[in-house]
Amino acid sequence: MKKETYKYSYKVQEKLLSSLSVYNVGYQKCEPNYQWGPGVRDHYLIHHVICGRGYYAVRDRIYELKAGDSFLVYPGTEVRYWADQNQPWEYAWVGFAGNDAVSILRNTDFSREKPILEQAAISRKIEKRIMNIYKAKGNSFENIVAMTGALYTLLAMLMEESQCTETQKNQQIAYVEKAVQYVSERYSYPITVEEIASYTGVSRSHLFRLFQANLGTSPKEYLTSCRLRQACQLLKETDLSVTAISHSVGFENNLYFSKAFKKVFHVTPTQYRAKN
Repeated sequence: MKKETYKYSYKVQEKLLSSLSVYNVGYQKCEPNYQWGPGVRDHYLIHHVICGRGYYAVRDRIYELKAGDSFLVYPGTEVRYWADQNQPWEYAWVGFAGNDAVSILRNTDFSREKPILEQAAISRKIEKRIMNIYKAKGNSFENIVAMTGALYTLLAMLMEESQCTETQKNQQIAYVEKAVQYVSERYSYPITVEEIASYTGVSRSHLFRLFQANLGTSPKEYLTSCRLRQACQLLKETDLSVTAISHSVGFENNLYFSKAFKKVFHVTPTQYRAKN
């Protein structure tokens, strides 16, 4: 008898921790050809395949995934993923963001060039740790801390299982982390890429190469993405006008803000607020 499909998910209403916060978590048994996207997320998202098969399309590549595999969605990157027609997958997922996310993920085997992991040997451990995050769900401060703690446990395991050497992991990343920290603290001001490079202690061209190699994006694109993520939060959680939000996240030109927002999310800021 065919197993029924189901979906259990939880979305966190308030992200109270700036270092690392869970955005959503859940698990789902998909129907054949069930698809999400094409679309973009404003946070990182790890999916782990429990059983069945499916496909993940990103950056002009399609990855075929099976039980034991995991894939990572990067914020601001257009993706789509769908279940196999004959063996639709069952997966668990956790979405998250925060200042620690970049450096932690850099120390796992996930990368922009290969955003998938094939770790059947620890599949049950990954599944269990994601389920522990789900079990800790809730919007009290205690729940949020517990969910983040369980997330750190999952990510620590992925770091421990990484095949990269310690030297490879640490090479160049210190500069990137310093730049990312500067952006997270100063995005609301009209900072420039030159200022980020100066603070980091490298040239603008070298900073560009570091970001491309480690994050798969340019410093300017990363700064814009950071500002747009913060704008999304303000649109959902405040009654500030679009103009006020634009200025609050570092856009001096309201028209440019609206164009940049629509380019990424395919809706205007006003439409985004209405939908959320």
